Amino acid sequence: MSTSSIAPSGAESGCAPDHVVQLRINGQRHTVTIDVRATLLDVLRERLRLTGTKKGCDHGLCGACTVSVDDERVVSCLTLAASIDGSDVLTIEGIAAGAELHPVQQAFLDCDGLQCGYCTPGQISSARAMLEEYQRGDLSTATFDGTRADVIGGCTRLSGPEIRERMAGNICRCGAYANIVEAIESVAEQRSP
Repeated sequence: MSTSSIAPSGAESGCAPDHVVQLRINGQRHTVTIDVRATLLDVLRERLRLTGTKKGCDHGLCGACTVSVDDERVVSCLTLAASIDGSDVLTIEGIAAGAELHPVQQAFLDCDGLQCGYCTPGQISSARAMLEEYQRGDLSTATFDGTRADVIGGCTRLSGPEIRERMAGNICRCGAYANIVEAIESVAEQRSP
């Protein structure tokens, strides 16, 4: 496992207290000196040059910057890097297993789940994490609507409405939602018992 150490940029020094964080990003350890106000998104994009994670609204509303921190989805534009010191971070660059795409990535290609592609890294990161949340039994609002007859172990089967509810924090300005849902459904069906 390789390690990297990155010093602060000139713009960061002197304005606010520096803070050293250690993160394991996509399996690689990084030690980065940051401004205590730096977001995870800015550390990923500006300091570590992992530009797959996109800056969309920068207000936590669009989901373009979704990554996983310690196996939980977060919007990296609202996550202070100092608050996750010592954490494991998985970005879109780390989802594939080498040259082999993750099943969610492959499904997005197979189902044409993208148009312009700007939201796609966040959509894929969120979908991958959402499927893990579902597998471990995390519930959603749609689980409690009283109309589901297909409950397994406390969670509904991942129908289109359930996927839409669980992916509600990810916006696609092109409107590729039908294909995104189809892609996620296809992966969920492969994982079903």
